[in-house]
Amino acid sequence: LAPDSPLRGLDAAALLGERAAIAGLTRRGPVSAGGSARLLATRSDLLAINLPRDEDWQLVPAWLESGGTDLAVGHDWKRLGDLVAGRDARELEARGRLMGLAVSRAAPAVPKDRPLQRVTHASRSAPRAPGERVRLLDLSTLWAGPLATALLAAAGVDVIKVESPARPDGARRGEPRFFDLMNAGKRSAALDLRDARDRTVFERLLDAADVVVESARPRALSQLGLEAAKWVEARAGRLWLSITGHGRAHEWIAFGDDAAIAAGLAFSPEPQHDDAVFCADAIADPLTGLHAAVTILASLRSGRGGLIDMALADVAAAAAAVGGGPLWLPVTPHRDGWQVIEGEHATPVARPRARRARAPAPALGRPDDAIVRAWRVAC
Repeated sequence: LAPDSPLRGLDAAALLGERAAIAGLTRRGPVSAGGSARLLATRSDLLAINLPRDEDWQLVPAWLESGGTDLAVGHDWKRLGDLVAGRDARELEARGRLMGLAVSRAAPAVPKDRPLQRVTHASRSAPRAPGERVRLLDLSTLWAGPLATALLAAAGVDVIKVESPARPDGARRGEPRFFDLMNAGKRSAALDLRDARDRTVFERLLDAADVVVESARPRALSQLGLEAAKWVEARAGRLWLSITGHGRAHEWIAFGDDAAIAAGLAFSPEPQHDDAVFCADAIADPLTGLHAAVTILASLRSGRGGLIDMALADVAAAAAAVGGGPLWLPVTPHRDGWQVIEGEHATPVARPRARRARAPAPALGRPDDAIVRAWRVAC
């Protein structure tokens, strides 16, 4: 990093709670901080069900093969809980994932030996020199990918955020301050990849890019004719980082809250805290965003290229696996919060806090010819 980089001295731990700080979110036990997910008891296991969009609720009657449309229209969580109570969690999980719903059984413990990432189609090129231009196409949405690319933009990477004009990043409908924080320092390219003219512009941007970050299911990209493996193999040192809920081998949908539950974060490592709860606010998202940014920076420094497969559930599990090790410390209640105990010392857990955005997020707009030409100019 340059000596004056905004990332120097960054409070990385604070990044985990920025959305909570901005939106005023708090712990809600078996309800996610954002309110879109619940931990519901089934006949066999607890099930995390995340329904953040109206279209997700519209699938619920078909998922359960009962319930009626009024359940979906009213977002009736109590009735949904009653309907799943007598069902098998494994069957519900399998059917829900097949239908594109974000559902996960609560892992009773943190899975061991989950990799932070999987790398295929690896290559080598000359390491990037300090200050050398790096061009990154950001095709990601919501939190993990945008956080990673915003941090990289702050580190000096040239980032263009690509969105569909018909279905832009869903975070644009949320808290504006949070969207600014996740997308400051980028430029916008609203492109419909099914339109011939826009597709030509996109392919020109993609051809010149050094790094791609995306958060789509592999099948969705393939349907658009985007093959990550072919792209990275076309030039040594290219990086394509894919962020999914459960890995590119699956088409399963996941968001930060349910992915963390699948990673075993519903249960405290301390036996006296045995109630299942959601851990922080969609914690798998910012954890993955941080790891994605560090992975890309390290790869650029070393000249490593390839297709990097990073899953929200895997990153959350790997991060939580430090439990019981030298980095784990006991936590106890303290006044209206919590404190960490280290030997004879107790440190209160800080409340969520957020940075100020360096600049407003880019408005949704089609890139002009000058931007495309400048993007394609060799370093």
